[in-house]
Amino acid sequence: MDYISPAWNGSRSLDVQGLIESLNLKESSASPQALDRSPPYSPFYGVMGVVFSSVLTSAGAAYGTAVSGTGIAATAVMRPELVMKSIIPVVMAGIIAIYGLVVSVLLSGELGPAPDYSLPTGYVHLAAGLSVGFAGLAAGYAVGEVGEVGVRHIALQPRLFIGMILILIFAEVLGLYGLIIGIYLYTVNIK
Repeated sequence: MDYISPAWNGSRSLDVQGLIESLNLKESSASPQALDRSPPYSPFYGVMGVVFSSVLTSAGAAYGTAVSGTGIAATAVMRPELVMKSIIPVVMAGIIAIYGLVVSVLLSGELGPAPDYSLPTGYVHLAAGLSVGFAGLAAGYAVGEVGEVGVRHIALQPRLFIGMILILIFAEVLGLYGLIIGIYLYTVNIK
């Protein structure tokens, strides 16, 4: 049995130290329970929370800006004096991306290597990123649709402006709800 001789001593009992040295492995200071709670892939979930919060809110803001921009272009043809008043939906759509940026910065500040970053923390940070991301995506869609139709119609009836602003505020609050949930999940101590 020469092929396993470093692991066996002369009395055929297992020499664990010799086996570890022959495999060039180092003894881990972490217990098996710690490895179950902090596997090497646990930071992946936190990173995905950062990605989802920034990407999905940016996609919602981009959609809201693009759709509202087409309404502004149509309004500018009929009533060029209303262009500056019509910029409000575009500004409100841009604020949605800031919500995702705030959560992304908060989450990225907590990221770390696997022994220090547990799997439950990664799950919570993923949930925080998804909550603000999907809420921002929905808010961007709502702001875009309301902004486009509202801007086109205030050119025909200027008294609709206040109603459009109120509806835009309610659409924007959807993203704010996601931001609140994301920040709340960020503050949860699950270690």
